[in-house]
Amino acid sequence: MFEELQAIVGPERVTRDPGELYCYSFDSSYVRGHADYVVRPKSAEEVAEIVKVATKYNTPIVARGSASGLTGGSVPVKGGIVLDMTGMNRILELEVENLQAVIEPGIIHKELNNELIKHGFFFPPDPGSSDMCTVGGLIANGGSGMHSVKYGTVKDYVLGLEVVLPSGDIINTGCKAPKTSSGYDLTRLFIGSEGTLGIVTKARLRIHPLPETKSIMMATFGRIEDAGRAAVSVLSSGVIPAAMEIMDGSAIKAVKELDPTLEVPDVEAMLLFEVDGYRESVTREVGLICTICEQCGGTTRVAKNKNEEERLWAARRLVGVAITKLNPGKVRVYEAEDIGVPIKDVPFMLKKIQEIGRKHGMSLVTYGHIGDGNLHTGIAINPRDEAEWKRVHAVKDDIYDVVLSLGGTLPAEHGVGIIRADYMARAHGKGYEVMKSIKKAVDPQNIMNPGKMGM
Repeated sequence: MFEELQAIVGPERVTRDPGELYCYSFDSSYVRGHADYVVRPKSAEEVAEIVKVATKYNTPIVARGSASGLTGGSVPVKGGIVLDMTGMNRILELEVENLQAVIEPGIIHKELNNELIKHGFFFPPDPGSSDMCTVGGLIANGGSGMHSVKYGTVKDYVLGLEVVLPSGDIINTGCKAPKTSSGYDLTRLFIGSEGTLGIVTKARLRIHPLPETKSIMMATFGRIEDAGRAAVSVLSSGVIPAAMEIMDGSAIKAVKELDPTLEVPDVEAMLLFEVDGYRESVTREVGLICTICEQCGGTTRVAKNKNEEERLWAARRLVGVAITKLNPGKVRVYEAEDIGVPIKDVPFMLKKIQEIGRKHGMSLVTYGHIGDGNLHTGIAINPRDEAEWKRVHAVKDDIYDVVLSLGGTLPAEHGVGIIRADYMARAHGKGYEVMKSIKKAVDPQNIMNPGKMGM
């Protein structure tokens, strides 16, 4: 098999060196695997030939971008071939007049937007890992980010895909037209499938004009439930911010420990808003948001210039890396960290997370995209302490029980991978059996990223 892979891509783009294989054995979660070969393709045709080799030898094949995922989604837990897709990183077409761009999956999210901005456009889904995550990984996980409140998630911006199937066949889904009602929606089927059905080698994306202006503001609250109430009130007022983020008291404390120069007050909760559009409407909407937050017991502050805007957002961007500041010597573990609940239940969920943390004697840091009900919970532990792991899993089970009882979702944007696979049957019921039937029909040998999503 090694010789056949070399024949496809050349000896310089395939390896079985133990040191290199180790580097491809994990992502940003605690899941570990082992690759047998790493191959770096440059075209869909090369990917198709590699897949045919994997099928011939009944060998697992896992597509990998920047490995910034948090669930083990790109980890080769069953061994086999890892496809490093970062070499396929070009913008193939940019059709401004058609509001579309065609890209390869290995392009870095921020690099795509840097190019689009030159033409007055942007790609709205914006994960916190924009500096390093690939657009292909974003599509594979059905991701989103801070601007999903107003602009939606990645599935709203993918018009079509080029996909290599387990047979080695290359298919195209969707079309160039802005909408279609023809046949099954195969494009949506592959979005969020985490490479378990095929490998995306090209994507046609919808792009959006840049807004005329934007304004950033902060609202602080003495009670976390008041922050949740304010968020719900803003959305029900008819104002749809481009972004609406929350940080609880623990998140604020962690950020202040990491960077004391940030002017963040000691409060139980903070909301950050970004409002964009035409100048007149932005001014009106910012005023309305301030009024609503103050009526809910908050104190508001609007950024006066770019420097203030950056400083307000800096606190939110630092939360993920600041969590361990509250627990020196411990490591963040990604469990129960990506939940979604109905908007009206956000205040209840915020309070419930705090109660669950106290119940198990664990410090839980809550932050996230409150505007679409997507909350992230940060936990730091000593990973060598079995007792702490048991408490982490107990916290996770309690949080997930509440989320499912509210009709929510366990991964809202980070994918299922390995970490949430055990909850798929409970979350989807008989719908999960339909998913498994589709998987079996498309990938009868189960070589496409096996073990993920419980498949």
